[in-house]
Amino acid sequence: MKNQRLITIWGDVVGLFDLMKSLLISACLTLGGFFIADSQNPTQQLFLGLMGAVLAFIINSYIIKPKRKFSIKNEEQVEETNG
Repeated sequence: MKNQRLITIWGDVVGLFDLMKSLLISACLTLGGFFIADSQNPTQQLFLGLMGAVLAFIINSYIIKPKRKFSIKNEEQVEETNG
């Protein structure tokens, strides 16, 4: 989506649609891993929940592209553009 709304979170510019997509992927995989585990085994719940979070991080890293571009004019001056 070229014309998506950009917002600033913790000093970084993110696309609102991409943020919602990554939160949905992360929540589904993390909770999915947690609920797949045996309810009587908290260690397995923790492990599978963390593995879901790591898998979500890897998937989000490939799906969502950065919105910030840098161009170096000379060694002292770096120009940052968002979007």
